[in-house]
Amino acid sequence: MSIDMSQFHQVFFEECFEGLEAMESGLLSLDIGDIDPEAINTIFRAAHSIKGGSGTFGFTVVAEYTHIMETLLDEMRDGRRQVTKQAVDVLLGSVDCLREMLTSIQNEEDVNAESVAVHQSALETELNGESSANTQPNVVATPAINTAPSPIQSQEEDEEPEIEEEQGWKISFCPYLNLLKTGNDPVRLFRELSALGQLTTNVNIQDVPDFNELDPEECNISWDLVLVSDASESTVREIFSWVEEDCELELSPLAKPKKKKKPKVATPVSAPTPAVVETKEVIAPVIVPPPTTVVKKASSESDSAKNAPKASSSIRVDTDKIDTLINMVGEVVITQSMLGLIGENFTMDKVGQLKRGLAQLERHTRDLQQSVMNIRMLPISFVFSRFPRLVHDISTKLNKKITLKLVGENTEVDKAVVELINDPLVHLIRNSLDHGIEMPAERIAAGKPETGTIELKAYHRGGHIVIEIIDDGRGMDKSKLLAKAIEKGLVEESAIMTDKQILELIFMPGFSTAEQLSDISGRGVGMDVVRRNIQSLGGNIDIISELGKGSTIAIHLPLTLAILDGQSVAVGDETYIVPLVSIIESINITEKMLNKVAGKGETFKLRNEYLPIIRMREIFNVKTGAATKPNEGVIVVVEGQGALCGFLVDELLGQQQVVIKSLEANYRRVEGVSGATILGDGSVALILDVPGLVRLSVC
Repeated sequence: MSIDMSQFHQVFFEECFEGLEAMESGLLSLDIGDIDPEAINTIFRAAHSIKGGSGTFGFTVVAEYTHIMETLLDEMRDGRRQVTKQAVDVLLGSVDCLREMLTSIQNEEDVNAESVAVHQSALETELNGESSANTQPNVVATPAINTAPSPIQSQEEDEEPEIEEEQGWKISFCPYLNLLKTGNDPVRLFRELSALGQLTTNVNIQDVPDFNELDPEECNISWDLVLVSDASESTVREIFSWVEEDCELELSPLAKPKKKKKPKVATPVSAPTPAVVETKEVIAPVIVPPPTTVVKKASSESDSAKNAPKASSSIRVDTDKIDTLINMVGEVVITQSMLGLIGENFTMDKVGQLKRGLAQLERHTRDLQQSVMNIRMLPISFVFSRFPRLVHDISTKLNKKITLKLVGENTEVDKAVVELINDPLVHLIRNSLDHGIEMPAERIAAGKPETGTIELKAYHRGGHIVIEIIDDGRGMDKSKLLAKAIEKGLVEESAIMTDKQILELIFMPGFSTAEQLSDISGRGVGMDVVRRNIQSLGGNIDIISELGKGSTIAIHLPLTLAILDGQSVAVGDETYIVPLVSIIESINITEKMLNKVAGKGETFKLRNEYLPIIRMREIFNVKTGAATKPNEGVIVVVEGQGALCGFLVDELLGQQQVVIKSLEANYRRVEGVSGATILGDGSVALILDVPGLVRLSVC
């Protein structure tokens, strides 16, 4: 019985992508000219793990490619080769190539052979210099006229043939009985060996038991192998490193005489005879696809979306979190058993005991829910780790000197947020690189350091996570933003706008101040999409910028997209949920506290600040039972995107945790609503989009 290795593929791919991120991070941290053995060892170990796993699962195209990377890294590690910028760039390109190869194999698609060949050629050139093994002399016989016999040729014909020793290894490989149970397959090891040279195998079956006693999961055979290759002993042993604890292995040098063929020479005769003329022919490298992989060239740029790795369907969880979850389940089971006993012989004198049991069950359920949600929490470093490479590549392309600082990488956030926040952050970082940070000469002229700084920062605030992108670049010119908006007809020339409102213009569709189009930014698309994507996550985005000093873009996101603490409010016959983290306070007001602003609606004064009022009955067109006068209801003061406003509702119903259901996925997008939930009585309540409603009130 053979083991189905495909069941381990998902874990293998996840570990490979984590290893590639570690390699990329390590390469970016290397100091040019210096050798940091620990850093290079980390990169080498990641490459070695990918190579070994690829060989085990039969992805030989990946294993063979990674072997070349290992050789280059090994020379750096041993001090035989200096760390140069060119070498680092080549290795970074190889990381990209490996990621593309693994993604294609994971998606069961064709590997881009042309891309592999280009990157492999760059690796071999860096490893071997200009005179790589890609060019070899090839002897071609061409006719020539010779009018006399050659005494030298006659002499060579009579000489004894030269004898040289064939390089290679004799390998005795005797696996233990449990080798197959560990998931290892000798055939894959032999495939790795055959990549080093000519391999001959001889199977020993003398230890195979009778058929009735045969266990298909035990390995009862051994092999004597002959490998003709110039590979070193360490290289050969490295292939067996995965099974060294599960076998007996012996290596001995191979010394076998090999006769050279006699040179073909012309016989001395008077007639003209052909002579041998040597010419050199360049032989291009050939990439041979493995048996399990079909290789072809990618068809178009439209396929690039397919090259993205599949979203990980698994999470690595700390065992402490699992232990806490198990303890919580145990408490729930005990409480359920207690309630079951009460129910079997229930009498009215047990009502108090029943209430206490139900309260205890509610408490344990809440703790259990919190433990389950903690399992979904991942450090934001899963997102942040991708940006050092982005900054390195784009700053090099723009000829800018930029340092990226990461702060709060261990801040935890829901897995769904981690998966969806990457694209908005990429766009914002690219904007800072292109528009924000100035060229070195411009920075020096402005009295700034030559090297610009972008800080990516994450921290918790209340029930939200805040992600800030801070740069010390040129900042945003508000007068230029306003002039561009007027020019495009987005704003009336007579409009009076605050600084915050002017900065908000960049989120308008089609708005851009870039004078030249580039593949980095400046096409007038993106910032409106960024805001829309962040809002779809239940978050909002703020901008603070000062001309000549830099900009700060802050993204506020909920810690989880599954559950929130909310305040139930009544508006007529309808129930709405206001996220608790958005509520500042709730107060009763009178008519005298109201002020009407022509064309702007109503405001009320709260501690020397005038706040706009949003009448919920008008927003959601509630006709029955809604309060029409402020003193008949309650004002809920909320904060969204840094601004305050008051929601006029009929009454407060109570606080509760609600499970968020996507309204857009199940119905359609509704302005002012971020989702829906099902209440305890089975009715549906809408969850208010506080930032969206606040933005509506100040427009």
